[in-house]
Amino acid sequence: MTADTRPIYLDNHATTRCDPRVVEAMMPFFLDDYGNAGSVHHQFGHRAKDAVEDARRRVAHAIGASPREIIFTSGATESNNLALHGAAARRSGKGRHIISVQTEHSSVLGPLRELGQRGFEITLLPVRPAPRPDAGRLDPDALARAIRPDTILVSVMLANNEIGVIQPLAELSAICRQRGVVLHTDATQALGKIPVDVDALGVDLLSGSAHKIYGPKGVGLLYVRGGANPRRLEPMIHGGGQENHLRSGTLNVPGIVGFAAALDLCLAEMAEEADRIGRLRQRLFDRLNRLPDVALNGPSLDLPEMRLPGNLNLSFSRVDGETLMLLVPQVAVSSGAACSSTEPDPSHVLQALGLGAQAVRSSIRFGLGRFNTADEIDRAADLLAAAIERLRGVADA
Repeated sequence: MTADTRPIYLDNHATTRCDPRVVEAMMPFFLDDYGNAGSVHHQFGHRAKDAVEDARRRVAHAIGASPREIIFTSGATESNNLALHGAAARRSGKGRHIISVQTEHSSVLGPLRELGQRGFEITLLPVRPAPRPDAGRLDPDALARAIRPDTILVSVMLANNEIGVIQPLAELSAICRQRGVVLHTDATQALGKIPVDVDALGVDLLSGSAHKIYGPKGVGLLYVRGGANPRRLEPMIHGGGQENHLRSGTLNVPGIVGFAAALDLCLAEMAEEADRIGRLRQRLFDRLNRLPDVALNGPSLDLPEMRLPGNLNLSFSRVDGETLMLLVPQVAVSSGAACSSTEPDPSHVLQALGLGAQAVRSSIRFGLGRFNTADEIDRAADLLAAAIERLRGVADA
């Protein structure tokens, strides 16, 4: 396969290639130190347990937490479910009102729908509309107005998986603390890409996943604030009492080790990587924006504090996004969230920005990452531009 025919992966919001350095760190725990971390009566189990606790310390350090505040899970979907269901069940005696945002990931909106069916009242707040430069951001005043005496939980995604918008979590957490409301954030897309510190953000619960940061699939974390005012959750999975009785089940030792290794690499290379990926994102935008009738979805690229460096979401007038992807199979992109690919409905995130049906259908999400090169960006832009012109020619005929 030549460089001109090799597929180009620009869907890093869906998942990332596992970094070879992460695989190297994991391999001993498949082949040599393969014990169960719960088997404490022999050296195989001891070595596995020691590896898990070392990884826990490193992951905790990466987000400014204490090791005992880290719960390992199978991924962010489980973490979000445990945070929402666990907090709702624990705090239901204080109220049954929960607030979130219209643009949240399906792994937050799904549990909220289920909680709504169980008698909780769910409020989904709107975001600032397009074409504002801060499109997709939540207005902190809107959150302040929505909180009631019976509000027990707020969940706001730190960085959006479709339009890359970064929410002002520190401002939102100040409001929640003042009103005595627990704040959860789905930090899956932000972790490892921008600085994430639980105290600076002021969050009580935080979800993340390894496979978005060049780590393995099938492992995630839930941060649960401890200290003088600890947050309590009701467990969803019962059994052997692992993970402080919040998440029973045999620990995924290789995955946990890989998670810590991936996060270590992200922290060490974050500034340089964000700069390089941001420049590639601008290069891709500039080349595609030479076409007429191209619209940027989400916050302005001139406001880096409001958008993930590797995110680009564009609408191409008179082009169907799904058809465009079929016409350019060499380029891996997305027309929406990967976890919603089985859903026939158009992007709820873009609809929340106020985009019309045609603009939503013509949208493409690009997720640039660690292994992308400038040559790939140029080739992808050329392939997409040619296909867009072809499709518009057919539509205009």
